[in-house]
Amino acid sequence: MKWALVLAGVSDFARPAEKLSLTQNGALTATGLIWTRWCFVITPQNYLLAAVNFFLGIVGVAQCTRILMWRRTQNKDAADGGRVALENAKELKSKVEDKVKKAIN
Repeated sequence: MKWALVLAGVSDFARPAEKLSLTQNGALTATGLIWTRWCFVITPQNYLLAAVNFFLGIVGVAQCTRILMWRRTQNKDAADGGRVALENAKELKSKVEDKVKKAIN
């Protein structure tokens, strides 16, 4: 049944990153990595369970990376938009100052 989680995570690669949950994928990553380690600690070692948990962790890491990269580009775009707005405001300010100076003289 755990392979269904791996397949669901793989199918989420078709979804846009903004539609994915960082919390959910972080939990899947942690679960996969913790249980992979545990499968090698217990006796007898369970390699099939370790494999499914390893792939669950890998899919989670990949999805978390996609989400964080998307968020970083969004923050960069917002910062660029703020820079452009500041430049426009400075340009507008200089135009207003020029008109005020002409009106005074």
